[in-house]
Amino acid sequence: MRSQIEDRTSRARRRIVQAAIHLYGEMGCDKTTVADIAQSLSMSSANVYRFFPSRRAIEEAVVQEVLEETVSEAAEAARGRGPALRRLAAILKAIADCNGARPAKHRRLQDLVTLAVRQNWTVVLAYDDRIRGLVRPIIGAGQARSELQGGSPMALTCCLLEAMDVHLNPSRIGAATLRPSFEEMLSFCTSALRRTPFL
Repeated sequence: MRSQIEDRTSRARRRIVQAAIHLYGEMGCDKTTVADIAQSLSMSSANVYRFFPSRRAIEEAVVQEVLEETVSEAAEAARGRGPALRRLAAILKAIADCNGARPAKHRRLQDLVTLAVRQNWTVVLAYDDRIRGLVRPIIGAGQARSELQGGSPMALTCCLLEAMDVHLNPSRIGAATLRPSFEEMLSFCTSALRRTPFL
């Protein structure tokens, strides 16, 4: 019985999030009210608030859903085989490609994602943790096989992601700044990570 209630709750929450994504995409987040979301689902605003305590909670769930697409693509890339640097490059490319595709897929949601990143919403911090969690084991495995430089795998993970931030950060899509291309930055980072044999 309890699992049936949890399942119904999960389905209702998902419907609300999908409706919010659709409406935010059509009208923008600022112009969409909880009443609009409720009306699109033929329910009352009070019913929406049964599943989400506030508008901000809905917005966080929307951002989480959008970022989940990136995590899924990065996780798929992480499952690949081959040398550590190739697997790291695949993960970083998957993240950059998801970010690059977002404006076309979720054009009006980008402002909400940017706001969430800049204000360090909990869902964004959790997203960052998950990305680090995909990268760190690959760096550790590369070190164990003498492919990569020594040092703390977490420190190297943070250095790599920070260096690539201009291409990986969900809030920096389309930033009009002078920056190296993804390939140039990746080449720089992989050269720094690669273990060089003693001469």
